[in-house]
Amino acid sequence: MPGTSTRNDQLLINALRCLSIDMVQAANSGHPGLPLGAAPMAYTVFARHLRFNPSRPDWFNRDRFILSPGHGSALLYSLLHLFGYDLPMSELKQFRQLGSKTPGHPEVGLTPGVECTTGPLGQGFATGVGMAIAERWFNNRYGNDLADYHIYGVVSDGDLMEGVAQEAASLAGHMGLGKIVYLYDSNDISLDGPCHKSYSEDTEAKFEAMNWDVHVVEDGNDVDAIDAAINAAKSNAVQPSLIIVKTEIGFGSPVAGSSKSHGAPLGADNVITTKKALGWESEEPFFVTEGFGDVAEEALKAGENLTNVWDEQFESLRSSNHVLWRELECIITGELPECWDAEINDLSWPDGSVATRDAGQAALNAVANKIPWLIGGGADLASSTKTIIKSSGDFDAESQADGRNIWFGVREHAMGAIVNGLALSGLRPFGSTFLVFSDYMRGAIRLAALTAIDSMFIFTHDSVFVGEDGPTHQPIEHISALRLIPNLLVYRPADALETAACYQDAIARGGASTMVLTRQGLPVLNEFAEKIREGVSHGGYVLSGVESPQVCLVATGSEVSLALKAQKQLEADGIKSSVISVPCRELFMGDCLPDGVPCVIIEAGVTQAWGGFGKGKTASVGIDRFGESGPGDEVYDHVNMTVDHVVEVAKSLL
Repeated sequence: MPGTSTRNDQLLINALRCLSIDMVQAANSGHPGLPLGAAPMAYTVFARHLRFNPSRPDWFNRDRFILSPGHGSALLYSLLHLFGYDLPMSELKQFRQLGSKTPGHPEVGLTPGVECTTGPLGQGFATGVGMAIAERWFNNRYGNDLADYHIYGVVSDGDLMEGVAQEAASLAGHMGLGKIVYLYDSNDISLDGPCHKSYSEDTEAKFEAMNWDVHVVEDGNDVDAIDAAINAAKSNAVQPSLIIVKTEIGFGSPVAGSSKSHGAPLGADNVITTKKALGWESEEPFFVTEGFGDVAEEALKAGENLTNVWDEQFESLRSSNHVLWRELECIITGELPECWDAEINDLSWPDGSVATRDAGQAALNAVANKIPWLIGGGADLASSTKTIIKSSGDFDAESQADGRNIWFGVREHAMGAIVNGLALSGLRPFGSTFLVFSDYMRGAIRLAALTAIDSMFIFTHDSVFVGEDGPTHQPIEHISALRLIPNLLVYRPADALETAACYQDAIARGGASTMVLTRQGLPVLNEFAEKIREGVSHGGYVLSGVESPQVCLVATGSEVSLALKAQKQLEADGIKSSVISVPCRELFMGDCLPDGVPCVIIEAGVTQAWGGFGKGKTASVGIDRFGESGPGDEVYDHVNMTVDHVVEVAKSLL
């Protein structure tokens, strides 16, 4: 803990190294090179700077530590074990095994002390930027006594090569996020070999150009030099800091300085040789030196002191400002405030046509008025995606206020990861862009779903109705691609009423979700208002039904209106049909689909994912080709999304 260390640092660093290589060797799988090289910098953070309580790993005001190159997870698990977290030696011995708390890459929610799920390089770097935005927002709103912490991270050559990290670094420097302190494990080796084969940038100059405070430590084993650099970085409150630490991958091993130490066990003989080179006192696997347990005891005691003081401050807020206290309590516990959906319940629209992006704006603001910690923005598209919180100002570098509109800039990939960092911090965040650009965000969306955090991704311009911008901007496969991600709720509402109900359902449920909304106006289905209110939470429901239908028209989003028109045409032709609206396929159990009745699936996108959906014969009306440039309604007709075609397909099933 900060300022308390009188222990033998080098002995404990080598303990971390040896534990890490033993874990990799026991699993016969993993990455020993990073732990051997980066152990001194990570240890220095934990031993001299990190404010935490291992008995309360989710304490609100803790410093965060992110191992962005998650392949080096053995080092993180060794650190957590050493510093008293509930991660016993038995779990270290089960590294990378089924059911253990020590998976191949760190997973938040599985292992105490892991702050975010890392593995895809660059994601941890960018997620930490979201955490730093959250810290500043909390600090502005609740003050230094309750919210004042740093975001520490170890980042790698691979992280800095990834575009998502570059986007996030640019935004962090622009915002002056001074609570970020990243230590760059600069060993000049990537998986395939020397970095100079593909990477020759001047990292120091580049980050300085992005308004980062950059420090260089020439010897990655010099704990005091690393400590001094961290202290210097912490003293800079107006710039994020990057500490370039020159290290040797696989330090102490026979394959030190080589990519051979990156991603494969050292081998039993090389493990013994490495331990001897480090001066380790035993060849026995998982041996720990005397005094190892004292570190955990010391960390627990210091952590209890920190949290006790904070608990008193939190209780003081309860008596001085109960409203703010209750707000922060909800953030910490993940609760929603009482009557949070009062305004969204009162939303109504006159008969006519409303784009669901406009309805989404009304719904988002209705929720934002009741949940002050709902925060987000767009990738330079908020004015088009309609995701501006009207009752709040901007979050920016100059303002000390708690503005909730974030200007992400044209940085979709970083936006996704930053939203995840905000969610991991307890906020209810959103990020928005056009649906076709969800491809840029897929890595972050996947991690949001994997970790089951409250990240909302709002996508507009959802079909060929985008029109004149042509096929580059007309999403065809994107809705189906999002639905393939497990644990992600994909909402595609049919009108303004369904849009409000979808927002309400997504926020009430929590977890990762997407809203897929239209640019063009859609008829408001006021005549079905009660059915919509009752049906959306089921994922799908009978919107317009008849007794003993001969065919069911199953539709989502803008195609629900198309299905209703087709229903009338079928009725005129003497064919009884029901229209099933499916705003969220992931929640739809299909209970309302009658057995043996054929179904026509109608959606303005690829049809492959709908195979086998119904309980009888099925056919799809969709778009299995790229679009065209032209007026949206004309393109829609051109790709055969028409009433006549729906009717024709329905009749073919009878």
